[in-house]
Amino acid sequence: FLAWVPFYDVHTPLMARADLKKKYEAKALTVKTNASAWGREGERQVRRVQNHAVYGGMVEALDQAVGKILRGLADQGLADRTLVIFTSDNGGLSTSEGHPTSNLPFRAGKGWLYEGGIREPFLVRWPGVVPPGSTCATPVISPDLFPTLLAAAGCPSPPGSHADGINLLPIFRGGSGPERALFWHYPHYGNQGGFPGGAVREGAWNLVERFGGHPLELYRLGADPGEAHDLAGQFPAEAARLQARLAAWRQTVGALLPTPNPAYSETNQTPANR
Repeated sequence: FLAWVPFYDVHTPLMARADLKKKYEAKALTVKTNASAWGREGERQVRRVQNHAVYGGMVEALDQAVGKILRGLADQGLADRTLVIFTSDNGGLSTSEGHPTSNLPFRAGKGWLYEGGIREPFLVRWPGVVPPGSTCATPVISPDLFPTLLAAAGCPSPPGSHADGINLLPIFRGGSGPERALFWHYPHYGNQGGFPGGAVREGAWNLVERFGGHPLELYRLGADPGEAHDLAGQFPAEAARLQARLAAWRQTVGALLPTPNPAYSETNQTPANR
């Protein structure tokens, strides 16, 4: 069987059970930090301290729901032969809509092309295959799920059906994955403050390309996980090489790019031409 369970928690609107909200209001009073509660990301303020009581309650409610699924597998005698994967579709919401969470030490959050936006949890439980408590530093991406689940179930892989993903079973079993770049495409503005652009992660490098003639941004994640030091000016050849890889990938997958709206007017912003 395959069960895909996309929880609505944690998401807006920000609402928590009364008992959990009370629990995390009390816990927030015990948080001691020397950091400022707020920073800046572009024109947005970004939360830098993890003390939002409602969000904490929502996270625990999610944890409890996942626990019910895991207990259900155990009650049915299926836990020891079921692959369970837990992941998300974006980083935590830190720059808008209530700013409920912090992604430190990573930069920005949901809707952004920095690590705070594109880096998510990826947890795997598979008794007898994945050693409990083990960790893996190999970057993976959600398109890897389809070929991985097919392989885990012993199903044939339709040719050309998942060109963007790889089978992760060798990595689950303690091996290493192939050297590859990972790509992201975000061709529009977002209500979290993000900008149209793309990113490519290769090794320790993360290149961020902002559409509209803006300078390239290049970060070395191992030494600078918070992407505070733009190295594009120091390594222009590396930035140009990665930009070329990103452009070639967009062409390969047929990614759409933003185009000017000929009807747009700053003095006539009707719904039709926004």
